[in-house]
Amino acid sequence: MVNKVLAAFVGIDILFAATGALILGFSIVVQKTCFDAPTEGNMAARDLLYQQFPFSAGIGNGIFTFIAFACTLPALATNSRSWLKAAVFLVVVDAIFTLIIGLDLWILTLRIKETFSKLWVAQTPDVQSLMQISFQCCGYFNSTSPAFHTDSTCPSPATAALMTGCAAPLSRFSNTFIDNIFTALFGVVGVDAVLVIAAACLLKERKEMERYRHIDEKSGARGTF
Repeated sequence: MVNKVLAAFVGIDILFAATGALILGFSIVVQKTCFDAPTEGNMAARDLLYQQFPFSAGIGNGIFTFIAFACTLPALATNSRSWLKAAVFLVVVDAIFTLIIGLDLWILTLRIKETFSKLWVAQTPDVQSLMQISFQCCGYFNSTSPAFHTDSTCPSPATAALMTGCAAPLSRFSNTFIDNIFTALFGVVGVDAVLVIAAACLLKERKEMERYRHIDEKSGARGTF
């Protein structure tokens, strides 16, 4: 008969490993591609945001997740409570690690307008123009601060003066984009928490089984006299 507690733990443990693979793969791939030359405004804005992300921490988080997962394997193979306790400790540390990364991204949304202002100024006119066209805006705060670049959206100073600055649409885009990512990270922390609960249930079950085994051993010892 299948042990339901053990089966639940194994299922959540596999999901836990999958979240580590997702974080690691995402961090490695995006870190390598976020400095590519953009071809349109949304891509330019997205990649500028990616360049602010703590990808090194994400790679470390993904690797640590695999270490914690590896620690659960001998716990499953040997029925050892010590290995399982060690695995729980590592999962808790991993959850805190992931939570800190998520909070770092959340804090970024609180100052996104000022952060993007510095990024905007650092871009070439071509990149600024791509964002002006995609977000239908001129300049950053307004058409003169900093000054807009002439393109199909802002063909003249008179037209540009009637357009909104890019700060508001870029801030909305950035907040929505980053919100989705840090929400996903908080979801990963939720998986970690469920794994800890499943491990606690498994620890309790193993403790009970060990207690019953000791009782049986004592009963068997008495029966020999």
